Amino acid sequence: MNIKVRQPLQKILLPVVDAKFKEQVLSVQDLIIAEVNVEEIEFLEDATTVLVKKIKPNFKALGPKVGGLMKQLSSSISDINQEQIAYLEKNGMLPLNLGAVIFDLLLEDVEILSEDIPGWQVANQGKLTVALDITLSDALKEKGLARELVNRIQNIRKDKGFEITDRINVKIKGSEEVQRSIKNNFDYIRSEILAIQLELVEQLEGSDVISLEMDEALQVLTSVNKN
Repeated sequence: MNIKVRQPLQKILLPVVDAKFKEQVLSVQDLIIAEVNVEEIEFLEDATTVLVKKIKPNFKALGPKVGGLMKQLSSSISDINQEQIAYLEKNGMLPLNLGAVIFDLLLEDVEILSEDIPGWQVANQGKLTVALDITLSDALKEKGLARELVNRIQNIRKDKGFEITDRINVKIKGSEEVQRSIKNNFDYIRSEILAIQLELVEQLEGSDVISLEMDEALQVLTSVNKN
């Protein structure tokens, strides 16, 4: 699924590795929400109930350690369940009974991958796993369109040589989809582009009218002038 950078998403799921990790995230939660462009962060105290992970041997790391036990160890690793994977990620080590010996499996001895689940995209690096909710509601789509519109108008301001603090008047002619997006995000748009007036019109003509391609199927006409 191709999602634009400016398209807000509903939430990000973060499995809780430990209490300190949660505290660290909460201390910069507003920054993360703004930078990642999500509406909320949800913590998973027990990720095994939601996320499914796969584990496989890192043969390059294990080879020098286990020698002839590799086949037996590989079989044991393939039998590791979700709870054991969670234990390994949390503690950095998991004892495996190989019969004659107990082998302490380390994080660097394996590769842990997260499987995507319907409506989510999952990624992991080391102990950190992140799941993004990629289901787009109508409200989220409208917010995404509003952000795209703000970006286009800001570019017009720049092209016209306006100062950062210049107030502007904006008229827009667009589809019902565009109109809903503007009406439902009116204050946000007007604040971002420093508009004294932001007006939806049925007709828009004149030498100052600019056509904006929002995407392959969506076109907007606008005029942007200093107040």
